[in-house]
Amino acid sequence: MRLRLRLIAASGLVLYAMVASAASKPHIVILGKTTSVKIFAGPDEDKPLELKVRPLYVDGKLKEYTFGAAHEITDRLYVVRRIVRINDTLPDETAPRWTWQRGGWLIVDRVSGHASLVNLPDFDPDSSTGTWFRDYVAYCGLSDDGRKIVAVVAQLGHRKPLLKKPLGEVNTNTSDAWCPAPTWQRHPMRVIFVQTSGEKFNYEIHRRSVEVVTDDDDDSE
Repeated sequence: MRLRLRLIAASGLVLYAMVASAASKPHIVILGKTTSVKIFAGPDEDKPLELKVRPLYVDGKLKEYTFGAAHEITDRLYVVRRIVRINDTLPDETAPRWTWQRGGWLIVDRVSGHASLVNLPDFDPDSSTGTWFRDYVAYCGLSDDGRKIVAVVAQLGHRKPLLKKPLGEVNTNTSDAWCPAPTWQRHPMRVIFVQTSGEKFNYEIHRRSVEVVTDDDDDSE
């Protein structure tokens, strides 16, 4: 009886050690070799555009495809744009046809090996360009009705954006970005949006709030 109890206890210790070892096993998360691919942008998908695509591997297994530069949030987390291959074959076509489409932003955890989409309100994969600073991102998005350009500032871990303000009407005659990539300042922490017309909008970030900065404020500094 004692021998049986000892065997059961020993088996439990071995099982616990195996589980603990598996849980603490480090993951290998890497971005692979760059490959050039062609996508077709614009309302009619008739504007060719070349992108540099890199696969995201976790423990040697392909998880996602990415493009563009990654942004380091911490020494553990980083964000990078996602791109996917879409089946573009019509029901009456026999030959397979695949195309690339840009997606949103992925947040990648080097420790857990987990990659997931970042929730960014009004972010349009084809025309929005996100500019990151720390764990904040600023971009020009698209309103729900598809008619207005929206200035957005969001922070990781928060469902609602810090800023969501209309900037103007969408120019449907172009497939380019509706405004240049926003720029950041560190002290005080500000983000600057510039419309294609040249008009600037400055916003000062106070953790969970945003303050509009006027020309008078800039002159007083």
